[in-house]
Amino acid sequence: MLTEVTLLREAIGSGPGSIGAAVIGTGFIGTVHVQALRRLGINVVGVLGSSLQRGEQAAQALGVSRAYDTLDTLLSDPAVQIVHVTSPNQFHFEQVKQILASDRHVVCEKPLTMTSQESAELVELAAKSNLITAVNYNTRFYPLNQHARQMVTEDELGDIRLISGHYMQDWLLFDTDWNWRLEADKGGPLRAVGDIGTHWIDLTSYITGLKVTSVMAELSTFVKTRQQPVGPVETFSQAGSGETIARKITTDDTALLLLRYENGARGSVVISQVSPGRKNSMQWQIDGSKSGASWDSEIPDHLWIGHRDRANQILQRDAALMNARGAAAAALPGGHVEGFADSFFALFREIYADVSNGKASSHPGYASFADGHYEMLVCDAVLRSAEQGCWVDISPNQR
Repeated sequence: MLTEVTLLREAIGSGPGSIGAAVIGTGFIGTVHVQALRRLGINVVGVLGSSLQRGEQAAQALGVSRAYDTLDTLLSDPAVQIVHVTSPNQFHFEQVKQILASDRHVVCEKPLTMTSQESAELVELAAKSNLITAVNYNTRFYPLNQHARQMVTEDELGDIRLISGHYMQDWLLFDTDWNWRLEADKGGPLRAVGDIGTHWIDLTSYITGLKVTSVMAELSTFVKTRQQPVGPVETFSQAGSGETIARKITTDDTALLLLRYENGARGSVVISQVSPGRKNSMQWQIDGSKSGASWDSEIPDHLWIGHRDRANQILQRDAALMNARGAAAAALPGGHVEGFADSFFALFREIYADVSNGKASSHPGYASFADGHYEMLVCDAVLRSAEQGCWVDISPNQR
């Protein structure tokens, strides 16, 4: 594994500036993508905003030389080999189809599409191509999550029995908080689950190697009417005190999910975007027959490891103390905290190593389109369960 780590870093360090990338979307996440790519040494050729004016403003602020007026213009640029899609969810499907048709690699934000029918089609298109296709589930690439993945594969936790946790935020607590994700026609019928719940499902499935087979879900919308500002609002920004329009909300503020896994393990997770004081708290605990482990995104450099017959442990992120998978994801010395933006850097480093090599590695750590499709099937089951008030299976032949 140490040899693989060295090769990974050498591959992406052997001339990434020759790889040209473009980013669709100039909001919060689009900006994070651009900054991570810059840090990696990737040539960010241009950006595509919701309008040419917004694109030009973002390009100037980010120091990017070009703003495209349309996706067609972007894809006619021979300098672009890979496209990052960070636009609102409603545009992912058609944009990704067009990018694949132009023979470009693609990194798409989650959720992959608005429906599982769309995501299934993208899986087929990706399989027929020789392109690198990834979904941006960046939380896999916090180094201690990579470390936990190897702990599971090396049977340090034993048989996985219970997976629990939460993903809580407070940025949509007030009725004056607004974002396009609130609108079902732009973000999809599931909001909290689709936006952050899929991160938790993907991460815990990745660490344990287990897929959810059945769900029992309860969804709640506590803020049923919100004040939509006249004009655009950036993600996580304050709506302000300007003119607003009252809008009825149908998407979920919170979700309570019970989960059954393919090995017989059980799970539960609370998802919320209206929990005061929880800025971005993603917590998981995985309990096995030998040991347990727990992690929290707001203190990402510490992994709790629990034991029955000896003292519990706190592992602080330090490549010298971590297993090979965790060390590969780490970029800074121990004690120098690696956070949200660093997870994008580690994720893109692996993706661009595969782009540089011209093919996907045999077992990539990043989420594939198939993983993104699986998350859409889970979302389908969550919706059906909430509507019917019962357990709903995820059919194996759908996965």
